[in-house]
Amino acid sequence: MISVTAPVRRLPGRLTAPEPGWTTTADVVVIGSGIAGLTAALRLRDRVDKVLVVTKDVLNAGSTQWAQGGIAAALGPGDTPAQHEVDTLVAGAGACDLAAVRVLVEEGPEAVRELIALGTNFDHDPDGELSLTREGGHHRDRIAHAGGDATGAEIQRALIAAIERAPEIEVVQHALAVDLLLAEDGGVAGVTLHVMGEGQRDGVGAVRCRAVVLASGGLGQVFSQTTNPAVSTGDGMALALRAGATLRDLEYVQFHPTVMYLGPDSRGQQPLISEAVRGEGAFLVDFEGRRFMQGVHELADLAPRDVVAKAIMRRMLDTGHPHMWLDARHLGAEFWERRFPTILATARSYGVDPVTELIPVAPACHYASGGVHTDLWGRSSVPGLYATGEVACSGVHGANRLASNSLLEGLVFSRRIAEVLPGELRDWADPAPDERSAGLVAGTLRRELQETMTSQVGVLRTAAGLADAVAVLEKLAGVPAEAVDLESWETTNLVTISTALADAAALREETRGSHWREDFPDRDDERFAGHVDVRAQDGELRLEYVASPPTDTL
Repeated sequence: MISVTAPVRRLPGRLTAPEPGWTTTADVVVIGSGIAGLTAALRLRDRVDKVLVVTKDVLNAGSTQWAQGGIAAALGPGDTPAQHEVDTLVAGAGACDLAAVRVLVEEGPEAVRELIALGTNFDHDPDGELSLTREGGHHRDRIAHAGGDATGAEIQRALIAAIERAPEIEVVQHALAVDLLLAEDGGVAGVTLHVMGEGQRDGVGAVRCRAVVLASGGLGQVFSQTTNPAVSTGDGMALALRAGATLRDLEYVQFHPTVMYLGPDSRGQQPLISEAVRGEGAFLVDFEGRRFMQGVHELADLAPRDVVAKAIMRRMLDTGHPHMWLDARHLGAEFWERRFPTILATARSYGVDPVTELIPVAPACHYASGGVHTDLWGRSSVPGLYATGEVACSGVHGANRLASNSLLEGLVFSRRIAEVLPGELRDWADPAPDERSAGLVAGTLRRELQETMTSQVGVLRTAAGLADAVAVLEKLAGVPAEAVDLESWETTNLVTISTALADAAALREETRGSHWREDFPDRDDERFAGHVDVRAQDGELRLEYVASPPTDTL
């Protein structure tokens, strides 16, 4: 086992915050309102006395809303969970948990059928059969979609409608989860929230509870350009880390290869050009019109995302151009308007008509395959804390998520949490005195953090670049906030997760899946087939490499 102590030691053990001005109770608090959080809440409502859902913005503001391509499951004729398993393992580059993958692919079809029964309107072909398409890394048409390219929005609509039919589920919107309240045994006793305008529940308060389900999404705002919404600031991962939970494989950040390039000064959430566009026949070309994916991988333009993103970056570096092109002109106006109306409207709003023009594309941060380490039932290493969806590392994605497996993961593992959590509810416990050192990083530092992470810990990584990033992060961690506010809380979470991510990337001296080290360009199963775990004790990070055999050679 390789074990190192992180170089940054000044991270807060907890966030500086006012004492709670109000208190309420719930058996289970679900943090997050995407497919993972709302599925958990809906399935728990009849099994515990009270469920409370917390979301940082409004119910439909998370990443699920933005998912274009669809949800993957072995639903089509001739397809099987075993075939879905193989594609998932290959994409994961030897870092998947085989048991978790089998749970995903075997329970996935039933979970999607239940989503349909809940009221989700997926697209159907003229014969009334579920319309399925193919995306990168899949060898079968197994992606169910809705509204052409508005799958996430339709799933979110159906789930919110179900929540509205369940008045027994309490929902608190515009609320940031600040920190867990811990009992004497280190388990969950509650969670502190900062609510921005909820009548008498305004400001910082405390929810006493017996369990917390983290479904708070990813960390996309760590980077300058991302497909993630503004709320994706790694809050759930940072909260869990401060509470003593293990984070696993943070270095595996997937960069989507085809994000619309808006210019060198564009920051924040960028328009995604779904992989499904390539699944329907679009292809990548360089500035000379050459199809550069030919010969790179057997699936060419439909290779796994890490392969395509690397190929685009290599071509950009070789030619000096800031982006490549996606050619979908041959699909025609009628097809675009029927199959990809959302993408078409978005591209046109930025002055590009995909029906007649090439689409400028470049990789951008898309999905965190790592997160809060859980078992097959969503349990974290903190008693009473469960995690599901992008905030979690269930093991299904390995080093590179297979396209459209993310919605399925949140759906399947939230169902599993709801199966075991009611029988594992902790006794009510008083919070123990919190002796973790409080701190807060200045919110004004976010731009510098994002630019550092993008340039040094993005698609291309080296030992020197990672060392430079850690030095910058250490400096930022030492700049205290002048105000206790949302911007500083979020930035502190970003610094915390960025530090852990950069240290994990420095430890993994190989290239595997979405982790690309230019100074270690080859995969190294002898030294690095396992996982990098991160833990914190009062703000001091500790990383460990946990060995395991590569799953794609079993």
